[in-house]
Amino acid sequence: MIQKSMPLKTNNEEHTQPNILMRSIEAWGGLWIRTFEFLGGVVGLLIDVIGWLRRSMFSKEVRLGKAATVNQIVRIGARSVGIICLVCGCIGLILAIQMEPPLATFGQTDKIANIVGVAVLRELGPLISAIVLTGFAGAAIAAELGSMVVGEEIEALESQALNPIRFLAVPRVLATILSLILLTIIGDIVAITTAGFVSVELLGVPYELYEANTLSQISLSDFTTGLFKAGVFGMILASIACYNGFKVSGGAAGVGKATTDTVVQTVVSIVIADLIFTTIFYQIGWA
Repeated sequence: MIQKSMPLKTNNEEHTQPNILMRSIEAWGGLWIRTFEFLGGVVGLLIDVIGWLRRSMFSKEVRLGKAATVNQIVRIGARSVGIICLVCGCIGLILAIQMEPPLATFGQTDKIANIVGVAVLRELGPLISAIVLTGFAGAAIAAELGSMVVGEEIEALESQALNPIRFLAVPRVLATILSLILLTIIGDIVAITTAGFVSVELLGVPYELYEANTLSQISLSDFTTGLFKAGVFGMILASIACYNGFKVSGGAAGVGKATTDTVVQTVVSIVIADLIFTTIFYQIGWA
């Protein structure tokens, strides 16, 4: 009998499996290293910002530029009012229309007011406002600071013993926090108003009943919870945008990459932060 000889494994085939495993380990390791580097950089920048704010409060020698902060509020907040109203208004319309069929099945169409009030004040108001502001202002902050790095303006500040965090990051972080809180209030009002308009004019809910259900359902904790989230989201947004702007390298291509990274990283970070705060508030009975 003729025995068939088994084909011998070549050196390439023997090393294929270990190579794939090593590449996978290197890829995951690199991802975690970049993640921790990113988190450390953002937290470090935020600590510096808080330090300068604390010094300005307790030391007369350190003053923050009020004019620069007001200017950033105008650029970040005032110019975002229109798009915030548009998006939040659409959210209110969508919520009212989508909830009508299931609630009508149980004869509870008037409960649209209860659901919209809580959902908008606690979650959708601050979350939608933060995401919209990320694309509108976060990318602009990263691009502006990145362009200053490429143009060696940051080095010019440092050569004059002027701290870039103090003069560039602090006004933007403070302005973003204040702007997002105010924009969230505006967005809440617009969303609840548009949902009420649809409910009364199209879905047949009496205005007095819609108003009574809204006021009976929402509480001060709903409002303050949403504003607290808005403040934290604003801090996250500005910190990530400033961090990516300051670390730009590679010219115009680096500025574009920093802008893209800012939007992606900020949206993911805000959603994760929202999940964490929602879980905490639920555990302590604020949900």
